[in-house]
Amino acid sequence: MSPRDPRAGLNPPTVQATDTIVALSTPPGRSGIGVIRLSGESSLDLLKILVRDQDFAPEPNRVVLKGIYVPDRSQLLDRALITYFKSPHSFTGEDVVELSCHGSPPLLLHVVDALLSSGARTADPGEFTLRALSNGRMNLSQAEAVRDLIEAQTLAAVQQAARQLNGELSTRLQPFKDTLLEIIVPLESALEFVEDDLPEDITSHLVQKLETLITRLRDLVDTFQSGRLLKDGLKITLVGRPNVGKSSIFNSLLMKERAIVTSIPGTTRDSLSELININGIPVLLTDTAGVRASTDRIEQLGIERTERAVVDADYVVVVIDGSQSLTEEDKDVLAKAAKRNYLVALNKSDLDTFNVNNVLDTNNHAPIISVSAKTRDGLDELINAMIEPFIAHGVAETDFLITNARHYDLLKRTINSLQSSQELLRRGSSEEITLSGLHDALRFLGEITGETTPEDILTQIFSTFCIGK
Repeated sequence: MSPRDPRAGLNPPTVQATDTIVALSTPPGRSGIGVIRLSGESSLDLLKILVRDQDFAPEPNRVVLKGIYVPDRSQLLDRALITYFKSPHSFTGEDVVELSCHGSPPLLLHVVDALLSSGARTADPGEFTLRALSNGRMNLSQAEAVRDLIEAQTLAAVQQAARQLNGELSTRLQPFKDTLLEIIVPLESALEFVEDDLPEDITSHLVQKLETLITRLRDLVDTFQSGRLLKDGLKITLVGRPNVGKSSIFNSLLMKERAIVTSIPGTTRDSLSELININGIPVLLTDTAGVRASTDRIEQLGIERTERAVVDADYVVVVIDGSQSLTEEDKDVLAKAAKRNYLVALNKSDLDTFNVNNVLDTNNHAPIISVSAKTRDGLDELINAMIEPFIAHGVAETDFLITNARHYDLLKRTINSLQSSQELLRRGSSEEITLSGLHDALRFLGEITGETTPEDILTQIFSTFCIGK
């Protein structure tokens, strides 16, 4: 190892936490159970006040049933299941107490207020997890996985978040860091001790190692398209003139009668949105008001919302009545959709007058899917066609995916820095200049797992957590 350690500065962030925090860890509202969490060195003392028993010494990791009382009074509030986790063997690495009370909102609020009046402080968003990070119970990528697991909208997203929470991303990044250090060390040694340039064979070897490292990082980066879909999902909007069957297709895709369907044109006056799961991808599906010229002010407002929904959509499904010839309104909708990614759902394929040729001449080569909202014929093909443009080919379901935009950005920066240093090495530039990019790359990888993450970035990340986590 050279005198200047290339790993210098790769230290986990620390948070000074001497107070005890409290928060409700279950969602607000009525429930069978409401969990209140305490963390900090005074957790056990505050618990003794709450149960009115100064001799209470709960065994760690064991659940016990105890009465909870109004402070300074003998009035019983509830009988709760209490679990004590002794430092450092807890989620946060501190003494932690969890109270599983009955899920009455006034009861839970009163218990939290009692703990606050006894000396606890309300936890900030994500502060329990931030303390776990600070105390070495997890790294930053695992902490972010806690949030992603809570917010996951599909089973596939749950599975990816669970893998990250289990440390898989950290495990995958470690060989990259190790290889990078193997490249940095001889360059640092040459900078400190060698008067002449590095031998050509060593330089070529380092260039090749960089090439291999860059390729492997690119393979990981390329999973982000699929990973983003699992986490954030897609916005898909159904659009078309009135009475072509948008709401019928909407209901058929949801497999429930969500939108009102009648034979009267203009029945749908406002946009309706529902979240559905398509092959593990959360899709926000929106049904819109029919697009046509109208003097009805309410209908005009609905059409304006339709236009906004089209602009916000990742993908547009233009619904056309395939049993009729194209109208000017159909052509107008198609012309507007041509500015977006779209396909055509040619509805009413169950009718004798249905003719796919009706739309071919004005469709700009977008996919055309023949469907029947009535019989459900073609709906599976429509579903696959809606998500097919967004699925990265070559990514298997068992692959680990990059789902976090922050991780994706840092990996891209890492690659750019490595490519810059690789080119400098090829040119025979000085070791000091070449090392600058390599140290940047090491720092970017460290930011993913939290070893080099600035304090303001940590604040921004944990502000997105719920308060009880």
